[in-house]
Amino acid sequence: MNKIKQVTGAIGRRTIRSSIYLLDLCAFAYRILIQILTHPTVGRRLVSKVVIEQIYYTAVQALPIIIPAALIIGTMLIFRFDMLEGQFDFGKTVVFLLVREIGPMITALLVILRSATAITVEISYMQTFHEIDALEMAGLDPLRIVCIPRLVGITTAILFLFVVFDIVAIVGGYTVVWLTTYISMEGFFSQIGKAITITDILVGIIKAMFFGIIITIICLYRGFEKKKLITQIPVATSKAAVECFFYCLIVNLFISALFIMT
Repeated sequence: MNKIKQVTGAIGRRTIRSSIYLLDLCAFAYRILIQILTHPTVGRRLVSKVVIEQIYYTAVQALPIIIPAALIIGTMLIFRFDMLEGQFDFGKTVVFLLVREIGPMITALLVILRSATAITVEISYMQTFHEIDALEMAGLDPLRIVCIPRLVGITTAILFLFVVFDIVAIVGGYTVVWLTTYISMEGFFSQIGKAITITDILVGIIKAMFFGIIITIICLYRGFEKKKLITQIPVATSKAAVECFFYCLIVNLFISALFIMT
């Protein structure tokens, strides 16, 4: 009986902590949204500069990673499903997997591993060494100078990488299969053109946008948490990476279920 009470109590405490954490994330996101909507003139040039730098770091510098990954995944899927073409609609299957499901998730995972953890480390060091306090003493709002550029930059970068991934996976995968195998690829692009719809593209874009927002908000929140010791930074970074991936999976499942019949 005592063990049941302990387990029940642990589940309840965990649920309460998770609920409070989600509410904190929502409040943090709301504060950033207010900053975006107010359009203050202070620091506008600095914000624009940081946005461009963030897009370059997250999107452009990630191209040497995302392109080979897209090429490998696209080739594997097209090769495997073309061999089983008579058993299902080849075009719809490729579009569903690459555009709706795999494309957004692989892009989000790459950004989490490469950029999101770096943001958590960067903000954590700024917090630990009182650089955030220095911005406030200079009359600058850290939410505007630090958070908005990264939110806009990472969300834009994920959208860009998502488009690149899908194009490379479909076109590049077709090219590799056509050049390296004897499988007939006649009518491949006509099948893709008939299968893809505005809804497929819209679902992928919606997922990419939500993933960008979720990843940025979680990493910034973990970075802004008070830390007395530098040794707490790796812990916060690990939590941010795991939480980003978990919540992206949840949102991916929810959006897929919402559009499952379209």
